[in-house]
Amino acid sequence: MDADYLREIEGKTSNDPYYNMNFGNSKRCVWVPGPLIVGAGPSGLAAAACLKEKGIPSLILERSNCIASLWQLKTYDRLKLHLPKQFCELPLMAFPSHFPTYPTKQQFVQYLEDYVERFGIRPVFGRKVVSAEFDGNLGFWRVATGEEAVEYICRWLIVATGENAEAVVPEIEGAEEFGGEVVHTSGYKSGGVYKGKKVLVVGCGNSGMEVCLDLCNFNAKPSLVVRDTVHILPREMLGRSTFGLSMWLLKWLPIRLVDRFFLLVSWFMFGDTGRIGLDRPQLGPLELKSLTGKTPVLDVGTFDKIKNGDIKVCPGIRRLRHQSVEFLDGRTESFDAIVLATGYKSNVPTWLKESDMFSKKDGLPKMPFPNGWKGVSGLYAVGFTKRGLLGASMDAKKIADDIETCWRADAKHLSSFSWPHSLPNK
Repeated sequence: MDADYLREIEGKTSNDPYYNMNFGNSKRCVWVPGPLIVGAGPSGLAAAACLKEKGIPSLILERSNCIASLWQLKTYDRLKLHLPKQFCELPLMAFPSHFPTYPTKQQFVQYLEDYVERFGIRPVFGRKVVSAEFDGNLGFWRVATGEEAVEYICRWLIVATGENAEAVVPEIEGAEEFGGEVVHTSGYKSGGVYKGKKVLVVGCGNSGMEVCLDLCNFNAKPSLVVRDTVHILPREMLGRSTFGLSMWLLKWLPIRLVDRFFLLVSWFMFGDTGRIGLDRPQLGPLELKSLTGKTPVLDVGTFDKIKNGDIKVCPGIRRLRHQSVEFLDGRTESFDAIVLATGYKSNVPTWLKESDMFSKKDGLPKMPFPNGWKGVSGLYAVGFTKRGLLGASMDAKKIADDIETCWRADAKHLSSFSWPHSLPNK
């Protein structure tokens, strides 16, 4: 369902007293015959495509002005997919054969644009969902946006806002004293503006490591804050992608044995990473990912820069001072700018009014993978598996299959459905 279809629905219902209901709070009700999807990122698009393939229309509400807004508006220029393209495909459409193994940010966005065009997906942009609540009296979801006096009523609600909806910006003592630039990676584009400057990167995940490499390539002087243990693995092993190799080995071997193999190969390639300040966790990389969702760093060249001294490793921050940082080991060093590679979080608890499926603490499904995609009363989640685009695709297929069962069973009922003359207020 696209914006034109939404306008068609609204046009047909504007003069229909059974549809154009007023809940006593000046809001007009719009009935959505198919699932309503919140979020037009890759996960939401995948869900819409899988539904479309089954003949089920859907409506996507997106707060931004474009699809995949995180990718288009909040990522750095040198970003590439960290995994080979075959593990990042959305359902029903492969990447072009001429794309490289690790497509660039621009190539991935083009792939998504082509995906939207192929399946006729037309999200409605500029509509931020501020509240979604299941009405037990009606038996439907009531979804409100902040930009209009309209409330959408739907049988199925698909949450596709993802694990990376909001930037995590930690509170650091003395931040108001620093005086230099402090930017989250969502606002970082290129190291070009930092040429010749000392930059402290906070966070040693894949983004933090890659930002440090980018800064080096533009002749900046980066330092990296490593506050915790971290697994760093080569992006490729034995001529194959590390991720692809792990998927193959896990078909035949237990996870701990695969971890031992990866750590042995990594030791031969990197040596003891602890000697340069990158201590490894007690658990192996795959077991840690499975239990906590923490992703190992797939090295794209940063390790050599650290080993050669082009990137300095620093302990945690105690506090900031004017143009300088005091570290936990008591050392103080001057910096021109700070880049926070501190990740993202879900925003689901801020707008979804339910407590059974999603955790209020982290905004993720309470049920672990692979069972976190379905809630009750027609509520679904896509893109919360901590398994990237591959996990989102798995969710999208399951959701479409599940809704199809209800859709076919209810088709006759829905086609003859009529609203009561009065509906209860909230």
